[in-house]
Amino acid sequence: MLAVKRTALAMLMTSALLSGMANAAEKATPVFTPEQEARIGEIAKDYLLAHPEVLVEVSQKLQAQQQEKQQQAMTAAVIQHQAALLNDKGTPSYGPADAKVTVVEFFDYQCIYCARLAPELEKVIKANPGIRFVFKELPIFASRWPASLTAAKTGLQIYQQKGSEAYLQYHNAMYATGHNEGKLTDADITAAAKAVKLDVKTAPDVQGTLEGIGALAQQLGFSGTPALVIMPSSGASADNMTVIPGFTDGETLNAAIQKAAGGIR
Repeated sequence: MLAVKRTALAMLMTSALLSGMANAAEKATPVFTPEQEARIGEIAKDYLLAHPEVLVEVSQKLQAQQQEKQQQAMTAAVIQHQAALLNDKGTPSYGPADAKVTVVEFFDYQCIYCARLAPELEKVIKANPGIRFVFKELPIFASRWPASLTAAKTGLQIYQQKGSEAYLQYHNAMYATGHNEGKLTDADITAAAKAVKLDVKTAPDVQGTLEGIGALAQQLGFSGTPALVIMPSSGASADNMTVIPGFTDGETLNAAIQKAAGGIR
């Protein structure tokens, strides 16, 4: 019976020490005497040494709580900045302008996870002709691999000069090279641009668009690529949108599209 009581007390105090002592410290009246705190610490230490799996469980729980808070913060930011997500005319998009659901992707052509997602997303696009897809060029690897920035700027120039079809062709061609994580070359970019007949001499200045995308990513809390938002094109809320800050698959994307479509009134 004593062992059971000691175990229960240790479990209780471990939880308190990890999640509640900061609050207790702010109270004017101490919860325990110094002697009691010392004894509780000894019991908790002995128990944790005998059962280190408890620390793993607590760590996993705290990590899950942090991820949930991060997800909530990103969702709130998306709602606040949905106009910038959906209405930037300089940002490439593909699909009906009056689509009820929009899928937004932040990506880098040199990102290996973006490359793995690309064929999945291509299938989703083909399977959902009534959905609008927005492509946010976010060359986060530009300082490491200059082709990251070159490819992003070229993509924006193609969209603004040649339109959606040409852009999507270029976009898919970049990933079709199989060249990521520093392997993409200027020759790859030039070949894909020539295939859609980009006129380099009259190509628009897209620096402002790139900077706007980078600022938006920061406002949304996106620190890496890929990052996706699947939402109704109007009336988005926490209940009908999905924010995916990382790699995903086609099945998850299609489920998110159905969720967004189901939330439209």
